[in-house]
Amino acid sequence: MRHLIDITDLSVEEIDELIATAEDIIANPTKYQDVAAHKQLATLFFEPSTRTRLSFESAMLGLGGSVLGFSSAASSSTSKGETVTDTVRTVSCYADIIAMRHPKEGAPFAASQRSQVPIINAGDGGHNHPTQTLTDLLTIHRERGSLSNFTIGFCGDLKFGRTVHSLVNALSRYTGIHFIFISPEELKMPNYINESLQKKGLPYEETESLEDAMPKLDILYMTRVQKERFFNEADYIRLKDTYVLDPDKLQNAKKDLCILHPLPRVNEIAVAVDDDPRARYFEQVRNGKFIRMALIMKLLGLKA
Repeated sequence: MRHLIDITDLSVEEIDELIATAEDIIANPTKYQDVAAHKQLATLFFEPSTRTRLSFESAMLGLGGSVLGFSSAASSSTSKGETVTDTVRTVSCYADIIAMRHPKEGAPFAASQRSQVPIINAGDGGHNHPTQTLTDLLTIHRERGSLSNFTIGFCGDLKFGRTVHSLVNALSRYTGIHFIFISPEELKMPNYINESLQKKGLPYEETESLEDAMPKLDILYMTRVQKERFFNEADYIRLKDTYVLDPDKLQNAKKDLCILHPLPRVNEIAVAVDDDPRARYFEQVRNGKFIRMALIMKLLGLKA
């Protein structure tokens, strides 16, 4: 039985296979509409979510399966003191696969040790978000035709950004990737990420200036400063508006720049940017459904 807790649980070949399946789902949706008939997905979301939870539900329904679960810890028995592992052991009696989001790092891994069905990590605190990474990889592949040979800038909250951590780990296994980390000193990429890149001999830069980095970028991955990760509200208020992408900041960008964002955004991307053809973050949202359909199929051993 396979789980997906960290993006490195999947080999590069498996990621490429998932992308190929997602591409086929996009091209031939009716071919997959009954693949998961009579299968059930449980969504256990102990932390708020819009895109991830609904895309998992849409993915399972798109495969002909059904969905059960909850969208907040308050509506589960954890509010009565039940442990996460007991919740998962209970739910795995009802469902064939579980997508789980939790504010504590490592909670999905702990759940996977007790579950009777596959666990998908749908985000654990500031640690990992592997299915968002698969979404990002599918989007990059569809936009550029390859997952190699480009410069990508990550901008904003790189310290707590689980989507950033997962995507860097994934892209570090492809060739010709140059990373630029754009953040204030307080929100720099964690040392363990930088040390991992150094051990692999992969090039990266760190800067506080989005304007200086912009002309070099093939992909810009914007992130919000996450209020829910801060212990000190004053620090959040001081840092939340550090980077705001607007049309003026794009004047020196490449014509084929791809702008991504895992969403939700607050004000780090001006609404005026949405009309720029380089803005691909809502296409990211769409792609999330298809890559999660491919992942559900893989973990359940389903074929079209």
